[in-house]
Formats: sequence, C-alpha cells, structure tokens
Amino acid sequence: MHHTGGAPLPPHGPGRHPDPGYGPASGGERQARHPGPPPPHGSPPAQGPPGRGRSWPVPRQAPMPHPPHSPHSPHPPHSADTADTAGHVPLPPDGPVPAPSAPAAAGNGTGTATLAVLLIGPAGAGKTTVARHWARRRRAPTAHISLDDVREWVCSGFADPQSGWNDQSETQYRLARRTCGYAARNFLANGISCILDDAVFPDRPVVGLGGWKRHVGPGLLPVVLLPGLEVVLERNAERSGNRRLSDEEVAGIHGRMAGWYGSGLPIIDNSRCDVESTARVLDDVLARALKSPPAW
Repeated sequence: MHHTGGAPLPPHGPGRHPDPGYGPASGGERQARHPGPPPPHGSPPAQGPPGRGRSWPVPRQAPMPHPPHSPHSPHPPHSADTADTAGHVPLPPDGPVPAPSAPAAAGNGTGTATLAVLLIGPAGAGKTTVARHWARRRRAPTAHISLDDVREWVCSGFADPQSGWNDQSETQYRLARRTCGYAARNFLANGISCILDDAVFPDRPVVGLGGWKRHVGPGLLPVVLLPGLEVVLERNAERSGNRRLSDEEVAGIHGRMAGWYGSGLPIIDNSRCDVESTARVLDDVLARALKSPPAW
C-alpha cells in the first residue's frame, strides 16, 4: 500500500562437487591425495574406479582438531552459538528493543546514541529524503530502511496497491514490515542506529503503529512529518512512475494523516523547511524524545 510516494487509501476495517578433491573439509581448496602405505605382503592391491588406475586403502586416522576460527575464514564454525548471529554479535530474539539512553550533553542533539526511529508521513512529505539525509549526517553509524524499497524487492508478482488494496497487497506489506523489523534489530544488535520510514495511518490497524512496535519494540521512536496539503501536492506532481499518485489520493492520505494531531507523537511541519533544516529539527525532536519518550 505504501510507496514512498504513498498509495491509494486502503479500505476501512479489518551437490556435491564432481571432484572429490574439493569439499567442506578442505575449506574450498583442493585436497592433496596421498597413496597411503602399501598393503600387507601377498595382498592384491585394491582396484580403484575405472579409468583412475590403482589406489591403496588408506587407514583410518584420528580426526584433526578444528583450528580456531579466524574472522577472515569463509565459513564460521558450526555451533549453537552461531546459529542466530550476525556480524559476530548475537541477534536479539523477537522481543522488544529497549529504549536507548538519552544523550549525555544537552543541546547536542542525539549525539552518538544508538536508537531506532520510525519517520511517518503522507505521500510527498519528504520522509524518505529527510530520513536518508539525517542518517548520513549523524556522528554515529546509522542505517536507513525504507519500507517501500523493501516492498519493491518483489519483482514478479508485485502487488501494487495502486491497483487496489487486497489480500495479496496486505500480505506483501506485512512481509515487508517484518523484514524491516528484523533488519532494524540486526543493525541495533551490532551497534548501528536505524531510521525507517513508512506512511503509517493513525486509524488503520493493519498499516499502523502496532505492527512496528511488535517487530521492532517499544524502544522505537516514532515521529510524524506532516507539511501542508499544497506542499505534498506540489512534490507529488514532480514524481513519475508508480510512486506518483493522483491529487485525490494525495489529498485523502494527507487528510487521514491529520489524525496524528492529538496522538501525543511529535509532529514536524516542514512546509517551509529544506531537507537540511528538517533533519536538524528531527534530531532535536529525537533528543527530547530520548529524555521523555512518547507514550504510544
């Protein structure tokens, strides 16, 4: 349903290698073949496979101990400890992401705090552009994940919400959101902040905050980017392809987004702000949210 450019309103309501000299035991390198000791006196030599000549039986040897794992080796050791890790840091379970700590110095924005942000806004609000700019300018490592980009990973069979909101488009939306949540927790577990953007509706359970809170956790900090209608109409007109919506769709989405007023979430009206100044305001808003997280 949601491209970065927005989407029409959803309806209300609910082998094995052929050469045995290669293999895992060799780490992908060719194993050296040794003929082994000769057979006992008077015993006929064992016959190898056709076309390979003769070979001698190799006595059993004790298995070699596994060398210590190097971070440069192509395959990590197989153990229960590595079954759910990424970047050598254990990935947290599907439970909540704890709220980040407030920055030490006041007036310093978010500083180097590791945090997860959800930037909400209608089509044409500039949320993807602002989120990317904010992520690039931070002093701490920060990733940007756009739900619309993840949705469009589906090539053949993509359920375009502009063709109608149905079971398939809802399924792909839920899958994309879950994928984004997994990626966010993975980044956070490795000390990398994350900002996600999505056109979340305040009155729609499917496309709402509940799913994000479930997949990322209550430590997620939501912020609404909501410029005036004339601004989003102008920005939408500059778009092309399936991310450009009709004026009626843009107006409808923008009207629904007005429901965030009175929700308790921080709202930024960036009607008269460029990307740089909007990103600075976003950082200040997030710094205040770290000290006093919104109830949602």
